Amino acid sequence: MAKLAFLGMGVMGAPMAGHLQRAGHDVTVYNRTASRAQDWVDAHGGAMAETPRAAAQGAEFVLACVGNDDDLRSVCLGDEGAFAGMGGGSVFVDHTTVSAQVTAELFDLANAAHISFVDAPISGGQAGAENGALSIMCGGDAGAYARMEPIVQPYAKLCRRIGESGAGQRTKMCNQIAIAGLVQGLSEALHFAEKAGLDGRAVVEVISQGAAGSWQMSNRYETMLDDAFEHGFAVDWMRKDLGICLDEADANGASLPVTAVVDQFYKDVQKMGGGRWDTSSLFKRLRHLG
Repeated sequence: MAKLAFLGMGVMGAPMAGHLQRAGHDVTVYNRTASRAQDWVDAHGGAMAETPRAAAQGAEFVLACVGNDDDLRSVCLGDEGAFAGMGGGSVFVDHTTVSAQVTAELFDLANAAHISFVDAPISGGQAGAENGALSIMCGGDAGAYARMEPIVQPYAKLCRRIGESGAGQRTKMCNQIAIAGLVQGLSEALHFAEKAGLDGRAVVEVISQGAAGSWQMSNRYETMLDDAFEHGFAVDWMRKDLGICLDEADANGASLPVTAVVDQFYKDVQKMGGGRWDTSSLFKRLRHLG
């Protein structure tokens, strides 16, 4: 068993760290709002630290799941950042969805400090984190990945190295691009069914068994029809992720017309007050439009 630090006790990080502690690892946690770290210790044991540096001291692996590029920089860098507390040969595992640019920056800084850096964004949502069933897409040196892969197994359904540093984040971009189009397509299908006077549940029961079936359809159609969106992955976070995708597409020349349009539809949802609604609230936008 290993000595670990986990930075970020949000809806994803807290259950992920809990799986590691239950697996027998020695886990120290850090969170910007210290009360959340204390709540985690009260529930799971382990220890908490007041700074990322203190959490990282003596850890073989430091794992992070925070909000965005700036949050990641703040827990990694500076006198009280994790890199300052990590020893040579240790591994930093970033589960945050961030830009490929900040990944490249931190990979280089970590290497200069003789620290390995693996970008390892996740997919599966809060339920996947709680149930230990996340998909983890990784980029980084093959040796560092081989060391970290068994560590994350307590919360992984699938963990795979896609390529060198940045490949994990770019794979997560593919994931979000695919989801955006799928959710809009499902929303339009359910909206059409309602306008056509059809029973949406009966429609999904039939079409979900054929080529139209998807995870989004199986797991979100009932809540969509029930106008229930206070759960799941928030629109605000999806817009952050789609912004990363569109910026990367500008850089690499990819054409993402559907993603760009759906991003603007999510902007409409934010204007409706739905920034914290689940991403399936694209259906609510269509109902709102009439």
